[in-house]
Amino acid sequence: MNLPDTFVQRMSCILGNEIDSFLQSFEQETNTSIRINPAKFDRKPDLKPVEYCRTGYFLPQRPLFTIDPFFHSGVYYVQESSSMFLEQAIRQALPDPHPVVLDLCASPGGKSTHLASLLSPDSLLISNEVIRPRAQVLSENLKKWGNPNTVVTNNDPRDFARLEGFFDVLVVDAPCSGEGLFRRDEKAVAEWSDSNAQLCAQRQKRILADAWPALKEGGLLVYSTCTFNPEEDENNIKWLNESNSIGPVALELQGSWGITVTGAGEFPCYRFYPHKVNGEGFFIAVVRKTSGKKQYHGKTDKKNLLRASKQEKLTAASLIKDENQEILKFEDSLLSFPANLIDGLMTVKQQLRIVHAGVKVGQIIDNKITPAHELALSPILNRNAFPEIDITLNEALKFLKRDEIKLFSGNKGWNLLSYRGIPMGWVKNLGNRFNSAFPKEWRIRMNLDDFNEERLKQEMAKFPL
Repeated sequence: MNLPDTFVQRMSCILGNEIDSFLQSFEQETNTSIRINPAKFDRKPDLKPVEYCRTGYFLPQRPLFTIDPFFHSGVYYVQESSSMFLEQAIRQALPDPHPVVLDLCASPGGKSTHLASLLSPDSLLISNEVIRPRAQVLSENLKKWGNPNTVVTNNDPRDFARLEGFFDVLVVDAPCSGEGLFRRDEKAVAEWSDSNAQLCAQRQKRILADAWPALKEGGLLVYSTCTFNPEEDENNIKWLNESNSIGPVALELQGSWGITVTGAGEFPCYRFYPHKVNGEGFFIAVVRKTSGKKQYHGKTDKKNLLRASKQEKLTAASLIKDENQEILKFEDSLLSFPANLIDGLMTVKQQLRIVHAGVKVGQIIDNKITPAHELALSPILNRNAFPEIDITLNEALKFLKRDEIKLFSGNKGWNLLSYRGIPMGWVKNLGNRFNSAFPKEWRIRMNLDDFNEERLKQEMAKFPL
């Protein structure tokens, strides 16, 4: 790989006699890893685990994820293994068992879906993305994951200063120069420059400064990048310490993980080098805020909270199995959101632009509810409320493409489709045909005509779940 000279020189100064091993690692193949959704898949696969992530696993080869119905149903998330170390920061240093968490730069959703699995149902997760199209991608991935205690927002980091002292945990996976991705992304190499890395460092400082007031005293900042550049890593922790009151948080490591501990003054930082870990380049540091507001003091205005009618609540409640959900109404749709987190939702709604919140249960049409696709993918779904049809792989792929699908069911109306026991979405049995309710914007666009039975079988053999 033709790495930039300036980058190689800098890494030589950092790594010393390890530089040859580091450079040789860029000629090696990258690993493919996934993180399983424990709310949907409770079996332990026969795969090599990611040691510091209870639900992370390495695949022996990279399959064609597009043709796996489990991928589209939120059974797992394809994520680089080094990033899964976030789990240790949350498990070891979480300041509150039921925190309010902000994932500030969250798209496409790797860390947010991970947080959703790690946090208790009584925790509130706000996942934000400043760029609108990327916020839609983030929203789609969290809908597939299915947790009702999540909110997706589309705001600039500076907007969160309005929520001073609101968050217990602030996760900032900052936009960076991407040096840790060089091995798997040649485009990252072509776009790299030393000047761009410096610009990234300045932008990261702005992001941290803008969002810092939203973190309460005693709260946890988890700061990470996928770069090796100290200006974007340790030096930003030093800079944060110069202008704010923060305390160090040390994490316990196991030697087999291969993680390198560095320092930003008194603050321990953790680096992932591809010649020492089974993953790509990554940096993470955890600090605790030691001064500031201890809690948010804003008033919660519930005037705009549209609670569903008694009949609407009864209808929606029959479709979900979680009794601790509040049914809200937005235009002609019913939403399910944890009742004990409504105040937090309304506080966020007053100050930020919400893309989606909770789980959409369905849409009211002619006084009847049409079940929402995201309800089918959520663990709160009451699967006894609908007739269910288990479909084959070929039928599942046709459903995901929104092609015509021929099924057999004596139950007219809405039927839930499942593949190997995992819900996939809805079809409406009209008697002479089945209408698909799979979202048009989520459909598979890849041409599958070349996938005959044998080739499909070969590709699916690569999937271990």
